[in-house]
Amino acid sequence: MAPPRNVVKIAVQMRDAIPQLIQLDQAKPLATVLKELCDAWNLTHSERFALQFADGHRRYITENNRAEIKNGSILCLSTAPDLKAEQLLGELQNSSRERRREALRHLVLLASDMTFAQEVISRDGLQRLGTIIEDGDDLGEMLALGLRAFLEFMEHGVVSWETLGIPFVRKVVSYVNMNLMDASVPPLALGLLESVTLSSPAMGQLVKSEVPLDRLLVHLQVMNQQLQTKAMALLTALLQGASPAERKQMLDYLWQRNLRQFIYKNIIHSAVPLGDEMAHHLYVLQALTLGLLEPRMRTPLDPYSQEQREQLQALRQAAFESEGESLGTGLSADRRRSLCAREFRKLGFSNSNPAQDLERVPPGLLALDNMLYFSRHAPSAYSRFVLENSSREDKHECPFARSSIQLTVLLCELLHVGEPCSETAQDFFPMFFSQDQSFHELFCVSIQLLNKTWKEMRATQEDFDKVMQVVREQLARTLALKPTSLELFRTKVNTLTYGEVLRLRQTERLHQEGTLAPPILELREKLKPELLGLIRQQRLLRLCEGTLFRKISSRRRQDKLWFCCLSPNHKVLQYGDVEEGANPPAPESLPEQVAVADIRALLTGKDCPHIREKGSGKQNKDLCELAFSISYDHGEEEAYLNFIAPSKRDFYLWTDGLCALLGSPMGSEQTRLDLEQLLTMETKLRLLELENIPIPEQPPPVPPPPTNFNFCYDCSITEP
Repeated sequence: MAPPRNVVKIAVQMRDAIPQLIQLDQAKPLATVLKELCDAWNLTHSERFALQFADGHRRYITENNRAEIKNGSILCLSTAPDLKAEQLLGELQNSSRERRREALRHLVLLASDMTFAQEVISRDGLQRLGTIIEDGDDLGEMLALGLRAFLEFMEHGVVSWETLGIPFVRKVVSYVNMNLMDASVPPLALGLLESVTLSSPAMGQLVKSEVPLDRLLVHLQVMNQQLQTKAMALLTALLQGASPAERKQMLDYLWQRNLRQFIYKNIIHSAVPLGDEMAHHLYVLQALTLGLLEPRMRTPLDPYSQEQREQLQALRQAAFESEGESLGTGLSADRRRSLCAREFRKLGFSNSNPAQDLERVPPGLLALDNMLYFSRHAPSAYSRFVLENSSREDKHECPFARSSIQLTVLLCELLHVGEPCSETAQDFFPMFFSQDQSFHELFCVSIQLLNKTWKEMRATQEDFDKVMQVVREQLARTLALKPTSLELFRTKVNTLTYGEVLRLRQTERLHQEGTLAPPILELREKLKPELLGLIRQQRLLRLCEGTLFRKISSRRRQDKLWFCCLSPNHKVLQYGDVEEGANPPAPESLPEQVAVADIRALLTGKDCPHIREKGSGKQNKDLCELAFSISYDHGEEEAYLNFIAPSKRDFYLWTDGLCALLGSPMGSEQTRLDLEQLLTMETKLRLLELENIPIPEQPPPVPPPPTNFNFCYDCSITEP
């Protein structure tokens, strides 16, 4: 007879004792279970003991999480969390340094457990750890353990970062500013200050005033990837918390101190692969730097500004200086104004008064900045562009000013200028750090590309929008290749000619469309079930391989990882926390699991509970697109396992795999693309022998039956 559903068979261990194999009744109070276990081992005062999971982080078992105990689980009997917290906090007051160090090690090991953390915090454990950090008697392992334990307890969110005192923050700042022998202390201190900066604007100002930028530059120059990552994290946190004016001042100073060159040579091109955290912080630094262009992008030209009028005149004179000087001598004011208006028309402005063209925002004054930069830093290319198009027939001339204005808008869209930073994106462009004024330099390359494409297309004024669409595609395709320098970008984008773009479009269209003949459509429909089964098999194999996911909180981007995979028999989802940089663990070593039979539903996007809690801010849009959850039976209640996929592809693979497990159709975009690709390949293979043979729309008619069936063939007769 099978045991009741709420009874699980488990093993319970205790140090220096023979393990007990018991049937745990989940309906029985934990206090009663502990009493029975203690009686079996002849232990008194069962209230002084508690159960922990023997695997993983040895989490304490409470009435809230006891439903996670499954058949075959291994538990251990240990000291109750309240007594353990009291004991370890007492050890922190011991006169023996070795005992204090050992107590800190145990605190670090148990700090990730919420039950234990609450007991420590309720006994003023954070204050005792803060005292150790503030005293700084030992600047080596003791301090590192204290900082790590403090960070772990604060990560639970029970206590707000804003409650930290100014003396404490200043003491942590001092560990960042001083040269310490123990290399593990500065990264922990930097991580703590990053959390303070992101959580409390007031404390962020204190950190900004106490931590010199030069000190962060010193940490960045140490060939220690963890230290570099934490220093960059604090730097981007300080930049995000600064006002626009302060941010510009800080970035100008960092660029003067050659931060860009160092990042390009020693971080991007380092022998050590770039980590996800560093890639994210480089993306944030890129976004914040490009964000400095937003005020110019949002500001229209002021026709009453003397400075801006002079800039327009300088633009005109750089193209028509000799002509203007020879023709303008001795002319009246009206004649000179007429001449200027004509030259502005030749320059490509739609109106005789160029201020009207630059009133549009975006791009506003940013377009004027780009045109001036091009005329001053590439004067020969600028003059050649303008004069070459001035000499063409009117219908074939490429308008420089109009093209520049539209191209500036295009570059702002491709580089996301003025958009808020994503919490998880890692999409930075290495060439952005290859040289100063990268945006203006990119414009100089792009405007010459536009002129080249215009000539290749033999375009007229009516084709302006078509040319811009081709240029957008050329720039987007080249940026997607992530060239490491502007010269490499220039080379790649110039090889992507108009003819090459047409060829790529045609190839993609052929891959997507295929033939629409009814026999082919019928063949594709017959092939679909088999190919969908192949895709389903691939998705389940991908789930069995497992994926590393990041834990994302509403407060900040955390660097903690957890791993989840499907068991080989497709019956259990196994998961657990892993350390940064560690190899994916073996499935049998993962402490947590969810039975596939217990899964109720798959939720995606805004329906996920962890996305509903974060709100609907713009910064959460990318998280919403990567979020999915599974709801499952957790005892008699419904529980959720929440995911944030590392990429859109991983999101599609996991949601498809979970749908396959639940018997639901796989409806992702990736499944559609994979199915289309497989159908196209399989159809072409089936039709190889019919190459160059037209396939009729309708099958050929069946001939009428013969008038009689009086015929046969004698197979026994041998032909001569």
